Amino acid sequence: MSQAPDAEPVEKINLHPRNKHRNRYDFELLIQTSPQLKKYLKLNTYHDSAFDFTNPSAVKALNQALLKQYYQLSNWDIPANYLCPPVPGRADYIHYLADLLVKTKTNMMPIGGQIRVLDIGVGANAIYPLIGQREYGWYFTGVDIDPKALANAQHILDTNYDLNTYITLRLQPSTTAIFKTVVNPNDRFDLTMCNPPFHDSKHAASAGTRRKWQNLGKNINHAQILNFGGQNTELFCEGGELGFIAHMIKESTQIKTQCLWFTTLVSKAANLTSIYRTLKQVNAVNVKTINMAQGQKKSRFVAWTFLSTSQQHAWLKQKV
Repeated sequence: MSQAPDAEPVEKINLHPRNKHRNRYDFELLIQTSPQLKKYLKLNTYHDSAFDFTNPSAVKALNQALLKQYYQLSNWDIPANYLCPPVPGRADYIHYLADLLVKTKTNMMPIGGQIRVLDIGVGANAIYPLIGQREYGWYFTGVDIDPKALANAQHILDTNYDLNTYITLRLQPSTTAIFKTVVNPNDRFDLTMCNPPFHDSKHAASAGTRRKWQNLGKNINHAQILNFGGQNTELFCEGGELGFIAHMIKESTQIKTQCLWFTTLVSKAANLTSIYRTLKQVNAVNVKTINMAQGQKKSRFVAWTFLSTSQQHAWLKQKV
């Protein structure tokens, strides 16, 4: 089949080399796995399979097919008006976290249950623990402030084989805390990860969604904004992304010996200077920025540790 000019590229070379989604979506294979996906596909004038990525029902069906085909997740769903995460980009964060441990662990691939990860803001979709467990066999603790989101995430764990063995969920009861109250004194995490709220208000979140679709030449109504926008706690917080990350960094000092690497996504590159300044103020021993990209979208995550090189090696030596 010929490829339409606006079709997705044959290979998404910006994605991590181990990412299973570097090639174009194999819709014929995905339909065999999830027949319900077929109704969202049609042939365009180039006789190529066209998929409407602006349709929230279609995007959710695609996620269900991808998670079933590539991660053996037979049951995955999210409530209406919760964020539906793009699987390829979420997988990239996991793979680059593995690389971070590889470099710390003198080139040994970190596979198996000896690696423990804390996901701040696990959400209703639980996407990071699901992919991380299936790809690397890691143990995850997922934390969220939203009881409904956690209930849905727990249902996903309950209805897919063996996930409850590897993934546990905790409710964050405080609206002003990140690590406090959910990290216990005996907890030890090799990694923390987070996709923080980007906006500083509901109005800014709605406006951002409108701009996104207008830039794509799409008309979007209020219902579509809700479907694609997500819940308030997923979208915005006081101070926006920068305020959330600054708070996270300051709280990380209180559990500095309980975690090897703290990490967080940073959507806005302009925030990096302030983030580096805050990390310097709290005397982080080592700071890394790992760049990622999906299509035209540039992203990255910042990682920091309070452990010296010898302490890092001693930490990981215990896991061999």
